[in-house]
Amino acid sequence: MQYILYLHGFHSSPNSEKAAIFKHQIQQCFPEVQVIAPQLPCRPQGLEKLLNDLCNQYSFVGVVGSSLGGYLATYLHNRMKIPAVVVNPAVKPYELLSDYIGAQTHPITGEQYELTEHDMLLLKTLDSEKIAEPNAVWLLQQEQDEVLDYRQALSKYRDCRITFELGGCHGFDSFERFPIEIVKFLTKQSDE
Repeated sequence: MQYILYLHGFHSSPNSEKAAIFKHQIQQCFPEVQVIAPQLPCRPQGLEKLLNDLCNQYSFVGVVGSSLGGYLATYLHNRMKIPAVVVNPAVKPYELLSDYIGAQTHPITGEQYELTEHDMLLLKTLDSEKIAEPNAVWLLQQEQDEVLDYRQALSKYRDCRITFELGGCHGFDSFERFPIEIVKFLTKQSDE
């Protein structure tokens, strides 16, 4: 069995539309591949431990991350050289999420929690200026992302494989076109 890690975005879940599309297509087309899609903790202090525990438990052939999950996928790629596909990734979530400092309620799980300045500092510790192995990272980016500035991603991932589309949205319109190619990309990278 081969394992792919799927990381959702901020205030999302492993049952988001993109995650569901990805898991369904992989189950249908790649019975030898299992998608591991955890519910990520709301606050950053649990993220690093969760990711490390998952990587100790499974030998991932790749990681797919959307939005904040793309930021975390990049962290895993840089730290453990795991091939990654990032979908409309957050490049500087510690700046973006500073607008959310204070009391929060997760819109899906209902969890009530508080984001702090310290949380933003913790998120920043997972950042890195460069991509460790650009040939093992694929950026899927749509221009009309209403949440993130697409130019940050085009700059950060400029040496990686890039699929950039005009239009679209933060959720990445017509994502169903990509899961099969994503698995082929990740498994090819892990075989090299």
